[in-house]
Amino acid sequence: MSSDDVVPDQVLTVPNALSLLRLLGVPLFLWLALGPHADGWAIIVLAISSFTDWLDGKLARLLHQTSRLGQLLDPAADRLYIFATVVALSLRHIIPWWLAGLLLGRDVVLLVFVPVLKRHGYGVALPVHYLGKAATLNLLYALPLLLLGSGSNSWSHAARIVGWAFGIWGTALYWYAGALYAAQVRQLVKADRDGTFGGSVGHGGGNTLRGQATGAPV
Repeated sequence: MSSDDVVPDQVLTVPNALSLLRLLGVPLFLWLALGPHADGWAIIVLAISSFTDWLDGKLARLLHQTSRLGQLLDPAADRLYIFATVVALSLRHIIPWWLAGLLLGRDVVLLVFVPVLKRHGYGVALPVHYLGKAATLNLLYALPLLLLGSGSNSWSHAARIVGWAFGIWGTALYWYAGALYAAQVRQLVKADRDGTFGGSVGHGGGNTLRGQATGAPV
């Protein structure tokens, strides 16, 4: 791997500050959605989170402030928002518990691979797959729309229909990306055992270094 591919260990960067701001919004969202049921403000928090998610990536490239911490914080914030929104919508009976089980169960299943990756020297996770990003994007659209669709306004029905469309596609992609992740881990473990490691994780996932964490699971 060339020196240009090495991700620096910067901590105090603008993108990392935005990621931290996103993380601080998770408990605020939960309080708004479960406490006063201030759905409008809760959706605004989700919208700000989505905007800062786009902005921190843009600034990281523009300011040359890509960092290992940022590569961990960004997908971690996505997972936490999905988890928080799924829990809130389930407790309010906006989505069924079986859907919550599918979404949260997938991440629990992927946690099984963390010790496997660490044992083989690949850190805590592999690079995020583009299908994983697509699944996350679908869910980050679906869940706020379903929250919006829980109202009794004339446009709530339309929001609910679109939200379920994004939710069905997002859930399917979420599990498909998880299956690809499992295949990548199996490929790396097999390559290690055969002594044929070449630095590639396959399936379009990019390269990673042993001992370097590059993100949360897809």
